[in-house]
Formats: sequence, structure tokens, C-alpha cells
Amino acid sequence: MTQVAFPKLLSSQIAFDIARSILDGFDKHYRLFREASQAAKRHFERADWAVAQRAARERIDYYDQRVGEAVAALEADYTSAELTDAVWRETKLHYIGLLSDHKQPELAETFFNSVSCRILHRSYYHNDFLFVRPVIATEYIDTDELLPTYRVYYPAADGLRFALKRIVTNFQLACPFAALDRDVELVEARMNEAFKLHKAEPNQQFQVLSNLFFRNKGAYIVGRAVNGARDYPFVIPVLHNRRGELVLDTVLTDPEQIAILFSFTRAYFLVDMEVPSAYVQFLRSLMPRKPKSEIYTLLGLQKQGKTLFYRDYLQHLKHSSDRFQSAPGIRGLVMLVFELPSFPYVFKVIKDFFPPPKETTPAQVKEKYLLVKHHDRVGRMADTLEYSDVAFPLQRFSEELLADLRQHAPSLVEIEGERIIIKHLYIERRMVPLNLYLQEAEKAGNAARIEHGVREYGNAIRDLVAANIFPGDMLYKNFGVTRQERVVFYDYDEIEYLTDCVFRDIPEARNEEEEMAAEPWYPIGKHDIFPEQFGRFLLGNSKIRHHFMQHHAELLTRAWWQAQQDRILAGEVQDIFPYPQHIRFHHPITTPAPEKTAPSLLENLQ
Repeated sequence: MTQVAFPKLLSSQIAFDIARSILDGFDKHYRLFREASQAAKRHFERADWAVAQRAARERIDYYDQRVGEAVAALEADYTSAELTDAVWRETKLHYIGLLSDHKQPELAETFFNSVSCRILHRSYYHNDFLFVRPVIATEYIDTDELLPTYRVYYPAADGLRFALKRIVTNFQLACPFAALDRDVELVEARMNEAFKLHKAEPNQQFQVLSNLFFRNKGAYIVGRAVNGARDYPFVIPVLHNRRGELVLDTVLTDPEQIAILFSFTRAYFLVDMEVPSAYVQFLRSLMPRKPKSEIYTLLGLQKQGKTLFYRDYLQHLKHSSDRFQSAPGIRGLVMLVFELPSFPYVFKVIKDFFPPPKETTPAQVKEKYLLVKHHDRVGRMADTLEYSDVAFPLQRFSEELLADLRQHAPSLVEIEGERIIIKHLYIERRMVPLNLYLQEAEKAGNAARIEHGVREYGNAIRDLVAANIFPGDMLYKNFGVTRQERVVFYDYDEIEYLTDCVFRDIPEARNEEEEMAAEPWYPIGKHDIFPEQFGRFLLGNSKIRHHFMQHHAELLTRAWWQAQQDRILAGEVQDIFPYPQHIRFHHPITTPAPEKTAPSLLENLQ
């Protein structure tokens, strides 16, 4: 990579003004971002769930809106003749100087990249003009003395239970607790069981992030217990009960359960952070296997997550030698999917044309992916990273993959010397397709594994439905199995809002001719769905059918689907817990649990 050439004197007023303008745009963005996170506390206190969900969706668009404003301002103020290479190089250097005492320098660098990439041709996408590599260190940024990144509590002074109660009350939530002493006692007992904190060692303390994490109907206290030389992560969910009082619902002490809470399949948290890098560093100590890119993304800083992901990808590419190839599994009609076997992600390209029976367009597919980005993914839909103009080394592509790209997506592929440029793609974490998972389980004679897969498949559909999502194409190949054995949906081209669907029973044939007809003799509307037909294409395997009918038979009935629609249309926001039911302290919650909800796979594995 070409090194930045530092001139003896930064003399361009234009360059300085551009740098100042871009940073002003970022500062406006982050101010609004923090205001949305601060408002989440008020929404939680008022139990105003619909407003909270709408605010979370709107916040996702803040970044692109501010980038658009910054680009429009620069294009209005300067001509292309003024934006020379020398000016843009100097703009970056001025920008670095402006970041010397900034609280969010890594985010501001990414914002600079986003604005620059809207103005510059991709031939400028290197470190002379962009922050391909970060410049400002983030390890020791000072925070406001009145609100440090985390607070420390010492149980030895007043006792473990009193310290835990102080942790909760210091957040000053503006609504009463139903029985805080009782809940704290339960938390203490669970922590003692998991961490053995009653066996106090020197330097025993609690370190707790200073602001709550809000998502959907929950607020989460995130911290770690220190006992001697050992650190123990914990998360305490705070919920409302039916009377509007607050309860501590449980305490998560299992690192795997905490990782699932911060999963890439869930909606972004809202948390007020003056210094986001300090929050990421703290969370990384709780989840050392989770990449920083994913943590930034889960905090709602998805553009920074994309930046870090791409840097990690470039490093991996530099230190690997395998070739990109088509991903295993049944090929889809809409997406061309490929992978680098040594890299735990897949790359998805929308095909230019779709054969029948698909009745959609590339633009409509993009809209579906955008819908998922803005929607609550309830732990059952994979988040995607969307990129434009991505350069790959041509020699690392298999001939078969190159032929597929040229045949199915020629409008998105461009060859530049030794590079292949893909103009638009999505990147998702790699999962085992559910159809392959079930096939392997059957081949191995593992009946328990088949049952787990089928139960999780049905649970995934139930959770999606609770979030007002109908998956459309419910074939097993469109679902994946994660490392934690959870089933997740990842094919979005046919999803619809559940409330837009019309669920029907197949009319009874009036005569023998209608009964024997090869095609439906009754009219079918665009949004009509016949649940009793699902079994025809899902339950051909007798083992799968047995477990499906045992746990999810009601999914084949019109009445079940219409009942879920009625709940959503009535304004009910259903509870979908990001942790197993059996670890809860069994407080009543704001809404009743869905009828006959099957236990999750994770509960069965405990």
C-alpha cells in the first residue's frame, strides 16, 4: 500500500474547510445517534414498545442520511476542478489533525471514507486518500469524569447483596421495582453458584458498564465480576411485569448465552456511549471470540462494523492461498453464492435474471434485504453486510465460479487487469444449510439431531411470525444452522409481512372433475397462502414428518396463522427472549407467551 506523503506545510484552505465540513457532518450524526440511544431509556420506562421499535428502525438510516448531506454540501460548494489529488491528500491530513482529541475517532475515520467514496472513483480507494488503515489510537481515550465507561463496586465494603442492589439502583430508572430485594437475592444466589463469589479473594469487585443496553422490551445491565485473578461476565435483563413494575428477569452467567444475546441474528442495541471504543473493548473482554466488527455492529454502529470486517477480510486474504468457489448446497434461483473455504462467511450476488417460477426483480430483492436490515430479526434472521465495488484477486477465483458470475450476473462483474470487481454483493456469516444438516443426521442415524433440527426449524418460524414476518419460501435449504445449533433464516427474496398475507383453507371440491383437476380450480390471490399444503413439500421424509407433527402440527392450520395475525393487528408486541426460558426467575411478563410454543433447542441441550 502506498504511504501518505506528508508535505512540509499544509497550505490549502480548501482542504482544511473540506475536512472541517466532513467532521461537522459526523459530529451531527453521532449527536443524533446518542440522542436516539438516550431516548430509548424513556421509551423503556414508559413501556412504549411501538415507539421504541420505530425509533430503532429510524436510527439505522441516520448514518446514510448524514453522509448524503455531507456529499451534497461538498458538491454544492466546490467544483471538480478544485478537488484535485493534492487537495484530497491534504484534506485527509487536516482531518487527522482535527481528530487528535476526538472521542470517536475511529467512527469519524469511517465517515470520512463514506463521504470520500461517494465523490472519488474507486481507483482512489487506497491509503493516500482514505483510511484504509486506522490512524488514531482508541485504547486510552478520556471519558467524562462524571460518567466513566464503567463503574466499580466493592462487595467487601458492604456485602455482595448491597453491592448488587447499588448496581441496579444507580441506573435510576423512573419506575418502581416489584420486589427488588427478592430479585437481588436471586441474582446473588445464581452468581454465587456460577462464580463462587462467596469465597472472596483479594480485589473482589464488580465492573459494570455505565449505561443500560436497550433492545425491544428489555434493558440489560452488562458487567463482569472480578474475584482474584478471574473475571466472570454477567448480564442482568430488566423487564416490566404485567403491572408495569420492573423485575430482574434472570442473570446470564454462561459466556455462550451472553454471546447469543449479542448474536448477529438480533436487532441492534441502543446504548448511549461517549467513547464507543471503550465499550467495545469492555465487551470484547466478555466475549473474546467475537470479532470487534460484530460488536460494533450490534451496538448500532454497523458502518464501523463493515469497515473493521473489510480490514479483517483483507488481512485474511493476504495470509491465505485457497480459492473462491461456489458454496455447497442447492443452488438458488435468485442469488449466486460463493465462499472462500478458509473464511467463515459467504458472498451473495443477485442474479441479473430469474427463471420461473420466480416473479421478482433485482430491485425488489434489494428492498427485501433492506426490510430485514430495519426489522427486528428476533435471533432468527442473519444480518448482512452490503458492499459496492468490491475488488477480488482474479487468480483466486475458480474457473467454474468465474463462468457462473459471467453467465448469471454479467451486469455486476467487471475485470480490471488482475482484479475482478463485483459492483454489489452481500456478505453473511456461513452456516450449515438445514437440509444438509438433516441429511447428515439421517445418514449418521442420529435421531436426536434430526429432532433438534426440526424443532428449531419450527421455533424459527414461530419467532419470525411473532415479529410479523412470513418467510415465503419455507424450504429447509433457506435456513441455516449456527455454531450454537440454532436455526436461522437467510433467504429473503420472498419474505412478506405476516399481516399482508391471506391464509386460507383449500375449498372442498364440488365434484369429481374439480377433485381430479391437475391445476387448482379455485381462484388464488397474489397473497393467498394455504398452510395445509406445507406438508407436501416439507414433510416427505417420514422421520422429519414425525417430529414436525409432534412439535409443530398447528403450523399446518389456517387457524394458527390467523391467530398470530390477530395478535399483531391488535398491537401486541410479543416477548421473544434471547435466552432460555428455564433460567428465568419466572416473573409474569407484559404479554402472555404464545400458545403451545415449543421449547427452544438450547433449552433441550442444557
